[in-house]
Amino acid sequence: MRTYGNWRQPTSPGLMGLGSVGTAMLLGGLVVVVMVVMVGGPLKGFVTAAVLGGVMLAVLTKDKHGKNLISRTGARAAWWQSRSRGTHLYRSGPLGRALWGTYQLPGLAAPTRLSEHTDSYGRPFALLYTPATGSYSVVFGTEPDGASLVDQEQIDVWVAGWGHWLANLGDEPGLEAASVTIETAPDSGTRLRREVEMNLDPNAPPFARAMLEEAVARYPLGSSTVKAFVSVTFTAAARVGGKRRTVEEMGRELASRLPAMTQTLQATGAGAAHPLSAQELCETVRIAYDPASASLIDEAHAAGEIPELSWPDVGPTAHEAAWDGYRHDSAYSVTWSMTAAPRGTVQSGVLARFLAPHREIARKRVTLLYRPIDAARAAALVETDLRAAEFRQTSTTKPAARDVLAVRAAAATAAEEASGAGLVNFGLLVTATVMDRRQEADARAAIDSLSATARLRLRPVYGSQDSAFAAALPLGLVLSKHIKVPAELRDKL
Repeated sequence: MRTYGNWRQPTSPGLMGLGSVGTAMLLGGLVVVVMVVMVGGPLKGFVTAAVLGGVMLAVLTKDKHGKNLISRTGARAAWWQSRSRGTHLYRSGPLGRALWGTYQLPGLAAPTRLSEHTDSYGRPFALLYTPATGSYSVVFGTEPDGASLVDQEQIDVWVAGWGHWLANLGDEPGLEAASVTIETAPDSGTRLRREVEMNLDPNAPPFARAMLEEAVARYPLGSSTVKAFVSVTFTAAARVGGKRRTVEEMGRELASRLPAMTQTLQATGAGAAHPLSAQELCETVRIAYDPASASLIDEAHAAGEIPELSWPDVGPTAHEAAWDGYRHDSAYSVTWSMTAAPRGTVQSGVLARFLAPHREIARKRVTLLYRPIDAARAAALVETDLRAAEFRQTSTTKPAARDVLAVRAAAATAAEEASGAGLVNFGLLVTATVMDRRQEADARAAIDSLSATARLRLRPVYGSQDSAFAAALPLGLVLSKHIKVPAELRDKL
């Protein structure tokens, strides 16, 4: 059985587990302490040293998720500020506070704009523009083949194809990020009923008709549907510092590039891939915020009608974001983020149970976020990470076993990158949605159990549940461009 692993979290060299910025703060603080002693005397110097020690202790004190005391305190303070301003509440529609009386999307997705174009194969595709980050996103709908009754050799080929697809993202011109969303939800049975009614012979025997009617009535009970989406995000500027392209220019360029991307996706086991139209994307987002509307939309399709949905009307009527939960229309959701990838090596089916439907969760959405690193930056990044790992190992006479293994892993990553492998930053978001608030505890317990089987370390997105919920949707949002503190600075603390 083939195994996979060697995931690395970028680090920077520093003393006592501090990054380069933290080490600079420590050395600068020591210089200030010496100057205070020389000018103000030993007592004032002792007070200054105590303050510096408290700050450094808050930076070094981390929980199992790698969050120090300062970051947790900052998140709590930001949440209190949000509650005092009332920004955790949202009301839309004719009686709400949204402009034009529409059901506009809240939060990060509020300024997005949707347009529809046609690719070179004549297929309509939705193009989502985010003005805040200057990016365009395209969403593909896929039909994964699954691993049931499939030879292990074929699964290994699919995994290798997926690795090549991710590695090639760094060579795509203007590509910023990609995401994969696996959504499981209960099956309403309307598709099965429509298929049976369309193919039922009016002259069929009564016994056969009774069997089909019983199958249509009983089969959907307890069954689930699995949907997969792949979002690809492109930058609006053709080059660094260049002029942003308009929606029409971006639509013409992507129209000729999408067919090749859908064909390469089929080699990864994703099945038949096609770009989502504007109507399909509107239905997906509307059902995510209001799961009760799923049955109405399915019944409309079964009757041969198309629900009239536009992008300003797919948001929730109301929502309320809590510290560790998110209430939206007819459901309640909780979103977790991955803080640590599986340690050691894993097999290709490590996420099988994690992605499968669960009876305690009405709707489960697992989103893998990818940010490809340009080949020009990848070489310098892996070398910097290798030097940082070596510095941590040689900074003490008795290095820890984890530091020794970190040097080996960093060296292996640098060797693979030098041989032509791609480098990708990735993360994971999990959203569990229940229709009744009383089922929240069962859903939390289910996610904790499933994360253990996948060897993932998950943490609820405290204080940002509404933003995390939007980021887990197939909208192509690039989270690193929406935060106030750059990720590069946080990694060096």
